[in-house]
Amino acid sequence: MDYQYVWTVFRSRRNVVATWAWMLVLTILPSIGFILYLFFGRQLSHDEIFAIQEEQKKVQRHYLAEQRDMLKEHDLLPEKERLPRVRMLSELNLNNDDAILTFDNQVKVFISGPELFYQMITDIKNAKKSVSLEFYTFYSDQLGHRALKALEEAAANGAKVRVIYDTSGSRGTKPSFFDHLRELGGEAQPFISTSKKHWFTTPRLNYHLHRKLVIIDHHIGYIGGFNIGDQYVNKSPKFGHWRDTHLRVIGQSPILMEVRFAMDWNTSIRRTNLPKFELKELKPFTVNRKDINDNKNVAMQIVSSRPDNQHYGIRRGYEGIIAGAKKYIYIQTPYLISEESILEALIIAANSGIDVRIMVPCMPDHPFVYRATEYYAKYLVALGVKVYKYNDGFIHAKTMVSGSNIFSVGSANQDFRSYTLNFEVNSFNYNPALTQELKKIFEKDLDKCTLLINDYFAQQSSWLKFKQYFSRLLSPIFNEKPSIGLSDGGFTLYFKNAVLFLYLFFISYIAMITIKK
Repeated sequence: MDYQYVWTVFRSRRNVVATWAWMLVLTILPSIGFILYLFFGRQLSHDEIFAIQEEQKKVQRHYLAEQRDMLKEHDLLPEKERLPRVRMLSELNLNNDDAILTFDNQVKVFISGPELFYQMITDIKNAKKSVSLEFYTFYSDQLGHRALKALEEAAANGAKVRVIYDTSGSRGTKPSFFDHLRELGGEAQPFISTSKKHWFTTPRLNYHLHRKLVIIDHHIGYIGGFNIGDQYVNKSPKFGHWRDTHLRVIGQSPILMEVRFAMDWNTSIRRTNLPKFELKELKPFTVNRKDINDNKNVAMQIVSSRPDNQHYGIRRGYEGIIAGAKKYIYIQTPYLISEESILEALIIAANSGIDVRIMVPCMPDHPFVYRATEYYAKYLVALGVKVYKYNDGFIHAKTMVSGSNIFSVGSANQDFRSYTLNFEVNSFNYNPALTQELKKIFEKDLDKCTLLINDYFAQQSSWLKFKQYFSRLLSPIFNEKPSIGLSDGGFTLYFKNAVLFLYLFFISYIAMITIKK
């Protein structure tokens, strides 16, 4: 083994578990492992990190001074409504992620793709000033063409249209897909870490834009788990019914969603001739504090996570919700590959008499990830956490609901990738009526679920259990679909099959060694 490979991994600043997983790969399969590391393990360059952090600093200086002063004076929340859990969580998000707390928001919950995209596309078509849109997946299928046509209509009517998309998540969508939008004055740009132009010089498959944001005319915002593609409107034979959660927000928080978009846009276009998103374009922002128990106004924070810092905003927000729970914690996630801190918090809560329930899919969108999810589900079930398998199609929602007035909806899954490797965004919300609505949605979904018990896992075959253990071992590395995101679908398929072959080879190799011993 060439120890320079191991040193390359060892000197990189990353999670200890991921470091040891990579060292295992490089030790057993040194040559192949190093090739995989080039694609999956390389971190963002110092140049990219500097560009992202510079944009972040500009926004901090522009928007945070007033709210920090209110925090110091203990005046951020109304005196009579200063509930311990809300205060703790809102201050955590503000101090840890610079997440400004807004109060003046009207929110509608969508769990149906057709209903969501009908409303979203209608809002885009009616845009008068601007549309800022960023998605992990923007497919060039039927729904993709509907969304693109709406964007083109908005641009033709004089709205400033900007689109950011992740090339890996948008496999098959060529840059030319947006040509007519550009002709009408709109702009579309691949995200910073997935530009096809630089793919062969930076062959990196991590650090994806996983956010799903739309901001229209600076005051209508969409945030949640849906992407743009036919499978998200129940048109996939493989997945059938697609169960997800998204929010439509009118008020102050869309301004902060657009701040997030502006930072992503400015870092993504820095090597192009496209104009920057100037902060003066945004609607003036002032804190309009209101009663957090007023059901007509939802208090909300926009919290993001990104691999260029070690604040882990969304993960720590999740930990804050779990740590403060008194009665129940309901979680929906397509992937359950959590870090030890989350796992331990859930186990402590469950063994302290709190009703902890987690809902995961009944089918995989990628076998490797699903086997790791099964492993962690079995682990949690054995230690008192209730885990449910959703049987009515594929559940892709990323939600956490707890108590009388706290819930989170966004793009972040309960996995290593969302915690540390992807660019994610969640809303943390404080409102009694909407919290109860999300709680009732979860409880209604339980009617379509199977409660997983210890006997369910005990009856599984030894081979399946082995795959679960092995998938868990490497989950910090490959806990999402591997793909390079090139427009050549054949090469993408080839690469995916190659990774699958290496995965099966690795399993067989370990199994052979185990049998011999």
